Amino acid sequence: MNNCEDICRRLNLYLDNELQGDERAAVEAHLQSCQSCAAVFERELSFINAIRECGPLHVASPELRARVQETLNSSERAPSGRETFISKPRVRLGLAIAATLLMLLLPIVIWRVMNRSTRPGPSSFALMAAETHLRRTRQQLPLEIETGAPQKISQWFANKVNFRVQLPNYQESSGQEKLYTLEGARLVGYKDDYAAYVAYQMKSRPISLVITSDEMAKPSGGEEIVARGLTFHYNAIHGLKVLTWSDRGLTYALVSDLEERGQQSCIVCHQGTKDQDLIAPLKPH
Repeated sequence: MNNCEDICRRLNLYLDNELQGDERAAVEAHLQSCQSCAAVFERELSFINAIRECGPLHVASPELRARVQETLNSSERAPSGRETFISKPRVRLGLAIAATLLMLLLPIVIWRVMNRSTRPGPSSFALMAAETHLRRTRQQLPLEIETGAPQKISQWFANKVNFRVQLPNYQESSGQEKLYTLEGARLVGYKDDYAAYVAYQMKSRPISLVITSDEMAKPSGGEEIVARGLTFHYNAIHGLKVLTWSDRGLTYALVSDLEERGQQSCIVCHQGTKDQDLIAPLKPH
C-alpha cells in the first residue's frame, strides 16, 4: 500500500482510528515520506480539530440520564389525569435535549458525509503537480532553463524524457497582445522517472504545466468535464485549481490559483477564438 491514491482513500479510516496493525503502520510510514499526502492529512486533521473546538462537549450526568430515561418511559404509557400534566413538561425537556445534541453533532455528521462521498479524490499525478506548483511559488524549485521561447524549451526536453514535449507557439505567432509569460522549465521526479515541468506567469500569478506519458499517469478523480472529445478532471487541492487530462499519448496537469476552475490558465496552450469551444465547458454553470 504505497500508492498516494490508496493512502488518501484510507485517511478517513486512519483519522477515525479504524486502522490497525500493518495497515496503520503503512499509512504512517507513507505520511512520513510523502509531503503531498502529509499536507492532505494535516488539512483534514485541522478541520476535525476545528469542529471539535467549536464548543465544549458535555457528558450527561447520571442524574440527567435517569431523567431522560424516565421521560422516555413515561411517554410510552397512555397518560391520564394528573400524569398528563406531569409528563408533558418532561417530554418537552427530552425534545430540547435531543435538539441540543443534534446541533452539537450536526457539523461532524455533515463532515463525514462530505468526506465519504462517492466522488473519488485527486490522482497521485494531480497531487504531485499541486505540490510542485507550491514548491515553485515558495522559491524551492529553481528552473533548469530560463527562456521565453517555447521552441527552446521543447528542444531542451529532447533526450531528457522518454516522450516528446512540443509547446505551442500561439501567442507569438498570432501577433496578439501577450496575456502570459513563459518563464522556463525543469525536470521533476514522478514514479521513479522524470516528468516535464513548465512555468508560466499571467498578471504576476504563476501557472504550472506538468507533462508525462499516459503510460505513467492516467487522469482520474474529481469532477469530470468533457470538452471537444477530451475528458478533464478538475480538483481543488491546497486551494489550487488543478486540471488533468490525457491527449495523444501524454497526460497533462495544469495548476493555478485563478478564478473559477482555473480555466483561464488554458490560454497557455489554447488562446485563439477557435479554442473557445474547448475552454467554455470548463466554466461552472
